[in-house]
Parts: sequence; C-alpha cells; structure tokens
Amino acid sequence: MAETINSGVAALRTLESWHVDHIYGIPGGTVNNLMYALDAEKDRIKYIHVRHEEVGALAAVADTKLTGHIGVAFGSAGPGATHLYQGAYDAMADKIPALFIVGQNPQALMNQDFFQEFDENPWFKDAGVYARTVMTAESLPHILDEAIRRAFAQHGPAFVTIPNDLANKEIPADGYYSAAANFAKPVLGPGPDEQIKQALDLISNAKKPLIYVGQGTIGAADEVMKFAKKFQVPVITTALGKEIIPYDFEALLGSAARVASKPANEALQETDLMLFVGSNYPFAEIMFKPDVKFIQIDSNPQVLGKRHKTDVAILADAKKSLQRFIELGSDSAPSDWYAANVDNVANWHQYNDDMMNRTDGELRFEPAFKEINRISEDDAIYSIDVGDVTQNAVRLLKVNGKQPWITSGLFATMGVGLPGAIAGKLSYPNRQVFNLAGDGAAAMVMQDLSTEVAYHLPIINVVFSNDALGFIEDEQEDEDHEWFGISLPQTDFAKAAEAQGMTGITVTKVDQMKAAFDKAVELNKAGKPVLIDVKITNERPIPVEKLTLDPDKYDQQTIDAFKKRYYADNLIPLSEFLKRHNVK
Repeated sequence: MAETINSGVAALRTLESWHVDHIYGIPGGTVNNLMYALDAEKDRIKYIHVRHEEVGALAAVADTKLTGHIGVAFGSAGPGATHLYQGAYDAMADKIPALFIVGQNPQALMNQDFFQEFDENPWFKDAGVYARTVMTAESLPHILDEAIRRAFAQHGPAFVTIPNDLANKEIPADGYYSAAANFAKPVLGPGPDEQIKQALDLISNAKKPLIYVGQGTIGAADEVMKFAKKFQVPVITTALGKEIIPYDFEALLGSAARVASKPANEALQETDLMLFVGSNYPFAEIMFKPDVKFIQIDSNPQVLGKRHKTDVAILADAKKSLQRFIELGSDSAPSDWYAANVDNVANWHQYNDDMMNRTDGELRFEPAFKEINRISEDDAIYSIDVGDVTQNAVRLLKVNGKQPWITSGLFATMGVGLPGAIAGKLSYPNRQVFNLAGDGAAAMVMQDLSTEVAYHLPIINVVFSNDALGFIEDEQEDEDHEWFGISLPQTDFAKAAEAQGMTGITVTKVDQMKAAFDKAVELNKAGKPVLIDVKITNERPIPVEKLTLDPDKYDQQTIDAFKKRYYADNLIPLSEFLKRHNVK
C-alpha cells in the first residue's frame, strides 16, 4: 500500500519548508482540522492563540518585515476571516508578503448560505496578490506553496481558503512538494556607467543637493554615508527608513513632512537637486519642489518617475549603484551648504535633548524617550504604533543602524505596535523588544497583552496617555475647527495590564521615570513582560511642517509666540545657518 500523509499535516509541512515556525489564529468550527494538524505538528510549528484575529494578522505582517520569511495568520469562516482584513490591507499598502489562511465550511455545505458562510475570494482579491479556494485535499499543499511564491514575487498578501473537510484527508505522501528551496528573487546590478556619470554631472553642478533614501537602502547605510561625505550631500530618510542611518551621523536631516524632523523640511525648501533612492515616498507631490533636478534609483520599474519629473531614472540595485557613484566620482570640495545643514542638525538635536532632559512643568513625552534611549540595547527592536507616538519616535529614538524599527507605513493602522512587538519577540527571543503606543492605539489591542503573558514574551510596553487622539486633534487645530470627537476616557492601562497577569507601572512625574524603566529592564531579564503607562500632558509636539522661526518670513511677535509654546528659544532656522556659511 502506498504511503500517505494527512492533508492538514502536509499543508503545515509546506509552511515549515518556507521557514514558518509559528502561526497566529483563533479556533473555529471551520478550521478545526487545521487545529488538529497544528496539534500534530506542535514540535515543529508553534500555534499562537491571539485574542483577536486582527492582532494575529498584523503580527504576521510584522514577521515578514522583521525576518524576511513569510508571516502567517488564520481565521475561521465569516467573522474570523473578515477580522484578518486589516492586516491584509496593511500588507498590501506596504507591499509586504504575508499569507492568510481562511476557514470555510465543508464542501458539501458550501454555496447554501450555511452558518457563517460567504463568498470570500472576491473580498480578498482586492487586497491580495493571490486568492484561491482549495478544491481537493491533494492540491492543498500545492496551493499554499503557490500562494507564498506569489506573495514574495508580487510583494503583497496571499489568501488561501480551505474547506474544513479538505484539511483532514489522507493524500499520497509523495504527491506534494515545496518550491521553497528553489525560490529566488531577481538580482540587479548597479546602474549603467553612462547614467551614473550623467547623474554625477548634475550633482557636481548643484549648489544645494540632497540624497533622499528609503527602505530600498536597508543594508546600504555605509554607502549612503560615504556618498554623503564624498559629495557633500546631506541625507534625508523616509520615516520607514528611520532604522537605516545611525542617529548621530552628522548630516542626517531626518525625515520630511509631518512625521518628520525640522532639518529635513527646511532643506527640502532650499534644495536644487535630489537623488531619490529606494523609495516610493507618498508625500512627494506635497513636499518636493517641482523644479528641482531629480535623479532616481530604484529596483522597481513601476516607481521610476512616479513621484517627480525625473532627469535620470536608473533601474538598479541601490547599494551597488551608490558604490559605483563613489568609485566613479571625484571628491567634492568642502561645501558651505553641507556645513550649514550639519550645524542645523546639531541645533535640532540639542533642542530635542533639552526637551528630553526637562524636569520642570507637567510631564511631557520627551523624558520617556530619554529613558527608552538609555535602556535600549544595541540590537533592540522597536515596534511603533500610529499617531503622535510615530512622529515622536522618528525624532527622538537614537537608533544606531542595527535596531529594526517597524510601524504601519502607508495604511497607518492604529493598534499595530503590540502585534509587531509580539512578532519581534517570537522571532528574536534573545533581543530586547519595545512596543510604543499612544492611549488611543493601545486601547484597540490591549486585550492581547494576555498573549504576551501566555507565551512568556518579555516585551517592554510603553503607553503614552494624554486622554486624546492627539495627532487628529492637531489636524483639527490646523484647520481652525473646534476640537470634536478626539477625547478619550481616562484609562488605567497599568491596571489593565495587571488584570491580564502582567506588571503595570504608572508614571505621573519626571522623577518617577528612571525607576520605572529600570524596573522594566529587571522584569524583562527575569523573562516577564511589563507595561509602563506614562501619563503625559496633552501639549502638542512641535509642528515641524509649520515652523514659524524665520525672521525673513514672520514678524517677531509671531516667532516669539511659536518659541514660547514649543519651548524653542534656542531653536535656530536653517536660514540663519545659511547666512553664517554665506550660502546664497
């Protein structure tokens, strides 16, 4: 008799071949056979029982972001499936491969409006690069293999719907295989020398050049910094590229727009040339001057010329191309433009340090970031939620180039911090992991603090509580609208954490901060998660997209009011540094 294997087990063995060692989900009648297979395979693949499928879906997306291996989550038919949707769109927007497995009623009951049944494939085809319903038990492993290959090849989420009966049949043990060992991604080289020399000519003739880098330059930090120094070109990163360049690099201007830094926004108003590398920056149409010379390097032909009229468009690998620029180009003379921006960065850093060191007045968010920087290990992982906490983290985390930094990028899903931290700790159990969230986002997913407890995941959760949706509150202020719908009820997140078996710490004063974070480190080293609820004032972070500092643009009374509100007496506009360095 031919040897057979359970189809559900074969499906999981296929996932394992793609380096999947954990999977998120919640049981349900239409995924029972998958659950039984997970029980049989529990020594090879770990089932993570989340409290909400959305958390599992977002964690799966974070898995891929952090490891490069496919993240996987499942939900049962009907509501379990639709709860996966938020993670699916998050993956679609950030172009992240992920696999979502959806339960379905047994085949004999399909298409009869049975309990929790709906036609799932049309729903998922919008977000997914692949969406199929398995038709035979024998094809189940193959369809999962196909879904993962499509997810990687097309940079997005894939969906496989499995009728419950098809995950519990005997199929030939030699009747399926995985393509994981054969999968390869296209490898691009540097751009053609002709194009690189054309770009170098434009750079040499520019008076105020910038290099703007995105996630396509992950792993190319050294090349970016060498390029910047060699050609005297300050560096801007996207917010999602926060982790790439060490915070202390002298010419790192930060990111632009609102979730951004002062030096980057100011430099963008002055530049006459941009080298745009490995990015599909969505705010380009708003932030980039239409008349600048524009050079673009990207490995994706779909984005070449997408965000700006482009003078030189190079389809190539970012790292290799920057290496070739460095090889072919001559060293630039010391640049007054570069020096002025270096001074501007130093002044901006000093402002942020002063804010983090404040001990008077009501408690603000900055002192908490001082403690996070103090206790962060060299390879710490930061999972950042959406809202004010995003822009504050962009400005204040002093990353060293070895600390992954993830959030929900283009879709900006609130509640993403905690799932990302769970994914980080599962994939890297020996590394320090932070979940940083505002109270609005924390309230959305705080039930899954119990997941951290259940699986002994020592994560440092920090909640910034200001009893408001601060990011939206500031938008309403900018639009001269009375605040409406943005207030949040006071919530004791420390007690909510304690109710789920986790240590909760509340901080209301600056002098409580150090002890709280020291305790968090102590608990983490003992293998325990912790939540620190930092009760902060609802003062607005400085709006770097609406700077009111330049005396050539604003009267002194307006400037003084801005400085008073944002404690910015010593903050100097770029225009002043340009004058000091005689930059016209």
